[in-house]
Amino acid sequence: MRAMLTIDKTDLSRHHVPRTLSDRVAYRLVRMVQFVAGTLFGRRYRHRTIVLETIAAVPGMVAATLLHLKCLRLMIDDRGWIRALLNEAETQRAHLMVFVSIDRPNAFERFVVLLAQGLFYNAHFLIYLLSPRIGHRIVGYFAEDAVRGYGQYLDEIRDGRQDNPPAPELAIAYWNLPPDARLSDVIAAIQEDEALHRDINHGFADALDSGRNLPGPPQIVP
Repeated sequence: MRAMLTIDKTDLSRHHVPRTLSDRVAYRLVRMVQFVAGTLFGRRYRHRTIVLETIAAVPGMVAATLLHLKCLRLMIDDRGWIRALLNEAETQRAHLMVFVSIDRPNAFERFVVLLAQGLFYNAHFLIYLLSPRIGHRIVGYFAEDAVRGYGQYLDEIRDGRQDNPPAPELAIAYWNLPPDARLSDVIAAIQEDEALHRDINHGFADALDSGRNLPGPPQIVP
């Protein structure tokens, strides 16, 4: 029986401690990107999220494409990972559309999106081509930081420092939220998504790092 990667998406505090040089490089790279985003947007969480989610939706698609091609070349089974990675990309895009429905990005932010997405897509493609393990580790650390960032956003809302408007209809439909859901409910759902992405990518990186066969598709604990 193949091993399964079991994930508890309600565990929001988990952190993968960097153990190797490549782990530390991946972690520092993510911290640098988050520092730049924090400097540009400060506490304008919605606008910061719009820019970062246009980047966050890239790695899953890159990894799924390259894994798909590898499976075709080697004529092997993907063990369910292509679908998991495509689901990650689609979920990140849903996060983006929620915030775009609340706040439209200005011209400067659109320029930042074009620049950041172009740089990140090509950089991540090359990284993943050379080392899928490092690629997944980077995404795992990005998701860790997203969990923390959305937690800070929730704290700001609960303390009355940020607005808490009604949840957009697309968010209510996507996460099956109650009709009277607020933005805080959406952010809590997104935070769980990011915890899921964190554990999937760190789990994939750990499997590749140890040289073990890849586990089966992730099994999520309710």
